Amino acid sequence: MFENLILGLDVATMPVNLGMALIGAAIGTAIGVLPGLGPVATISILMPVTFQLAPASAIIMLCGIYLGAMYGGSITSILVNVPGESASVVTCLDGHQMAKNGRAGAALGIAAFGSFIGGILATIGLLLLAPAIPQLTRGFGPPEYAMLVLAGLLLVTQVGTSGTIRSLIMAFAGLMLATVGTDPISGEQRFTFGFTFLYDGIGIVPLAIGLFGVAELLSLALGRNETQKLQYEKLKVRELLPSRAEWRRSAPAIGRGSVIGFLLGLLPGAGMSLVSFVAYTIEKALSRRPAEFGRGAIEGVAGPETANNAGSQAAFAPMLTLGLPSSPTMGVIMGALMIHGVAVGPQLITRNPDVFWGVIASMLISNLILIVLNVPLISIFVRLLKVPSSLLVPLIMLFVVVGAYTIDNQIEDVWMTLLFGVVGFLLRRCGFDPAPMVLAYVLGGIFERSLRQSLILGDGVGIFLERPVSAVLMLVCVAMVLVVLVRTVLRFRSGAALVQEADQT
Repeated sequence: MFENLILGLDVATMPVNLGMALIGAAIGTAIGVLPGLGPVATISILMPVTFQLAPASAIIMLCGIYLGAMYGGSITSILVNVPGESASVVTCLDGHQMAKNGRAGAALGIAAFGSFIGGILATIGLLLLAPAIPQLTRGFGPPEYAMLVLAGLLLVTQVGTSGTIRSLIMAFAGLMLATVGTDPISGEQRFTFGFTFLYDGIGIVPLAIGLFGVAELLSLALGRNETQKLQYEKLKVRELLPSRAEWRRSAPAIGRGSVIGFLLGLLPGAGMSLVSFVAYTIEKALSRRPAEFGRGAIEGVAGPETANNAGSQAAFAPMLTLGLPSSPTMGVIMGALMIHGVAVGPQLITRNPDVFWGVIASMLISNLILIVLNVPLISIFVRLLKVPSSLLVPLIMLFVVVGAYTIDNQIEDVWMTLLFGVVGFLLRRCGFDPAPMVLAYVLGGIFERSLRQSLILGDGVGIFLERPVSAVLMLVCVAMVLVVLVRTVLRFRSGAALVQEADQT
């Protein structure tokens, strides 16, 4: 471990590589703040700039952009309920509620410190486990992914704040939206109605920004958030960092988020949306105050933000050692490595040790740079809340429209964003929480592809029982359903008993 760390630090601390890490972290944070643009588009745009750099310098810069975007994505999620990244959707649930309650600084602070701690621990884990990752993950195939995502889908209803029935309705709507586009197995078009821009499905960015961000802006513009406005006016900038009580509540969530993010990030194909979602549901399940989740629980910010940053760094391991990118961003970075003549796979550690260990060591430096950049700027971010709505709403809407257009440079993404914004506004007026819809949409496509691949590989559903990992995950899913049924029966019985007592009195 120490020999590898010394080799990596020798590469990462070269002046040119330090400069690349700083530039990448700064650009990534700015990109994370701007909703819609995202690290995929930014890395794709800046990839030609790296062609004149050495392979290690190029990948260190792209890595800094990715990690910076993970940090910056929480800023708009907390302040204006606009997720900068799909992985930051879960952060909106409690982060924005904390901002409305006058604790925006604490939410931003715990997100920054949690991301820093999760990133450092994940980097240490990579130093220890990276050489053994190809053997550890080689047997993880479609059946295991299908059962893992099924468990995530069963937990979706625990995220919403509008009740189980309404959360189920929203989750079902999200699964239906996930079927739009090209069939992942046959390649046929489904529910596109002749519109070519729907061939690749409904984009997660227009869906998430519309349901969360534009809906929030419409509420502000139409005067539906007067209470929020008054609370923003009372916000004191000196109350920037989490209190001792908030640190005590957040510390276990940060620890669990680091472990959850690292382990799930190692799985090829596990996206950061799934990582942050799993961390959130676990925190809610373990919390002594589950009713506070969705209303400003600081654990709901600390856990997911720590997990998605730890997972984003752990995700480099399957990409570098197995050639299996876990997200579109990892796919673009892998393409950049191939352009530089670096072949990813099990032989990368021995053939290009400077690239492999240099990138991992640069994560330590990038995390230090990001914590230094982000914490002093919290006061500036919080002051944005005092900007009058008449100025803030048009400005944010401009960023939303530009961000939605820059995804694929097509106006249809802008119309989709605005359409989902109206839908999100109407859903909130009717008492529906859109969070289960977005999360079910993210998981739905992964589940369908993994399930159908598993059924093709095996002879029916028996393949899930033949493989030990998928069989264990299936038992977990069955146990989750049984727990929900038992809770429902007990709640029904307790309600019936109360009614009976009331009738007797």
